[in-house]
Amino acid sequence: MEQRVLGRTGRMVSVVGLGTWQLGADWGEVSDADARAVLEASLEAGVTFFDTADVYGDGRSEQLIGAFLADHADAGITVATKMGRRVDQVPENYVLENFREWTDRSRRNLGVDRLDLVQLHCPPTAVYSQDEVFDALDTLVADGVTAAYGVSVETVDEALAAISRPGLATVQIILNAFRLKPLEKVLPAASDAGVGIIARVPLASGLLSGRYTKDTTFPETDHRNYNRNGESFDVGETFSGVPFEVGVEAAAEFTELVRTTLPELTPAQAAIAWVWQQPGVSTVIPGARTPEQARLNAAAGSARVLGPLFTSGVREIYEGTIKEHVHDRW
Repeated sequence: MEQRVLGRTGRMVSVVGLGTWQLGADWGEVSDADARAVLEASLEAGVTFFDTADVYGDGRSEQLIGAFLADHADAGITVATKMGRRVDQVPENYVLENFREWTDRSRRNLGVDRLDLVQLHCPPTAVYSQDEVFDALDTLVADGVTAAYGVSVETVDEALAAISRPGLATVQIILNAFRLKPLEKVLPAASDAGVGIIARVPLASGLLSGRYTKDTTFPETDHRNYNRNGESFDVGETFSGVPFEVGVEAAAEFTELVRTTLPELTPAQAAIAWVWQQPGVSTVIPGARTPEQARLNAAAGSARVLGPLFTSGVREIYEGTIKEHVHDRW
């Protein structure tokens, strides 16, 4: 699989990584053995970048990755975690004292002395304009608590504000065939600044796999059930903010586009490959609940250049069906 430099971290990572929200069992039960099997399959398939957070399973995802790292110390794995969602979402909580507490907990969970990369986890918008927040993050680097820091954002404007910070290494943002706005300004700005782009939600919470119908239901513990209207966090994180019925229709169009232009790929693989092939993207982080899913996702990291016919088809679906629902919100 192709490797790229992850922004100002200077680390080489696989173009397809692994998002590990699912391994925290926040989307339904995942046993320790099943989680370990997903990590093993991902590494065997060439994945060297794992993204987690201190709130995924209240630390369970970090702990599972930490145990895995202990057994694969020389595998060249980079782990990014996130912090900030364990407290009320007000700017006053984004201070050095809390940062120290949160990163100490993550280091214990991961079994490391220094984090590879810690990201603010979609903080309040006001945080991006506060110099003292980024001074505190610089202090964590100076103290050796983390090698680098980044941000995970909800909006294009938040991403652009963060990219202007000289110590910032990475920006994590939703980018997929149903969320094209970051292509306009964020990716070029990040590339110019040497900031890495970690693309999340590449399958629009599974819509772009083409497996769902309007009658599909999800478990009560799955955010695709309980957060459809933003009841628990930003609605843009669930189906990329696209109304489910609209997304199912657009996904059917996407599946047909893949069938006619890229028959060697599944819709999910085409969606993942489209993301990592965008100029400026460092890595894309699909999740996986099974080893087979992890292997199929990783295989998208070796896909051929998708070409103008597929790219124009993605744009047509977005402009015709999706844009009105998401473009001006995020």
